[in-house]
Amino acid sequence: MDTIDFYRDIIQSLLTDYAAIPIANGTIECYTVFDTKQDHYQVVNVGWDGYRRVYGCVLHLDIKGGKIWVEHNMTEMRIAQELVDLGVSKDNIVLGFQAPEMRQYTDYAVI
Repeated sequence: MDTIDFYRDIIQSLLTDYAAIPIANGTIECYTVFDTKQDHYQVVNVGWDGYRRVYGCVLHLDIKGGKIWVEHNMTEMRIAQELVDLGVSKDNIVLGFQAPEMRQYTDYAVI
């Protein structure tokens, strides 16, 4: 299997599994948004918690330049470590939410 296809498969699997976890409070849908042509992958929450509107992206991963970019993670899931556990090298994971000058201090790719 091609590396990019492997990345697509594991990202979609991880995000699908996460989105299937029921949300305890409110009436909130958690669903995935996959753009496999441009390699953007998200988990979005939409609904109501009492009188409070809930809407937003909680996980966002991209595949750019042959690497997986973790652009946003508002979950308790350690998504980068999950990727490593599934066989992705830390050299192929970029923590996009970290400032570029700070990435050198992580265990992951700088670019």
